[in-house]
Amino acid sequence: MGDTDLETTIDVAALNVALAGTRFAGKVRFFESIGSTNTHAMAEGEAGAPDGMVYVADEQTSGRGRGAHGWTSPPGSGLYVSVLLRPKIVPADALWLSLAAGLAVHDAVERVTSLKADLRWPNDLLLGPRKFCGILSEMNAEVTRIRHMVIGIGINVLQREFPQELKDVATSLYIETEREWPRQELLAALLGGLDREVNALTAANGMEPATASILERLERASSWIRGKRVYVEEPNGYAGVTEGLDARGFLLIRTPEGLRTVYSGGVREQR
Repeated sequence: MGDTDLETTIDVAALNVALAGTRFAGKVRFFESIGSTNTHAMAEGEAGAPDGMVYVADEQTSGRGRGAHGWTSPPGSGLYVSVLLRPKIVPADALWLSLAAGLAVHDAVERVTSLKADLRWPNDLLLGPRKFCGILSEMNAEVTRIRHMVIGIGINVLQREFPQELKDVATSLYIETEREWPRQELLAALLGGLDREVNALTAANGMEPATASILERLERASSWIRGKRVYVEEPNGYAGVTEGLDARGFLLIRTPEGLRTVYSGGVREQR
């Protein structure tokens, strides 16, 4: 299905109806091809686009992952979507939105396909040892407020194969199940779940109940948060064993020199 046109598999009008009552209703924009949905969404945020805009592409020609990594985005194969948020939280709490987005993907995939993904802190989802989803969060912020934040989500849905250099590290929902899953249903489930997560984090009664819920659900959804031997890829990288998340959502690593907190840098399993 590599040449499938997104307009035949995702009905934007129907999707807007399915999203009634959410911040995303009536705000879905579709592109047959675009460089990067995240780049476009960040520019739209600068131009004043409202909270809840959704930018979906059938193909990205310059898809981006975390750091300097690219994201392979062939036409008709995946979900390439970025959402624009204007959350009333301080920049120091932005990590919670990224973690909540991972849970929204996890729950949507399980609801649609019954597959139980493994969340790898902070932004990847795996099936077995291979990655099928990446999340890239970016924001424009002042010291005390977020002007706008973009959460980009790439999900490999219908890919039947990957380039040789990616075969050992990438997979898709089709490869795992040999079934062609409907991207429309998956996207509706994802956006509905993300809306609930954002509402919980920005509720008037404060973030603490929502962050406690996120921590609890991450513990259940991830084999990476506790007891995983990992290597942290950063300048003067180091190895250790994961020991949960701290109260701010950052990953804790037990090393021979003591407990360390991962603020940035990729985390890879050390075999």
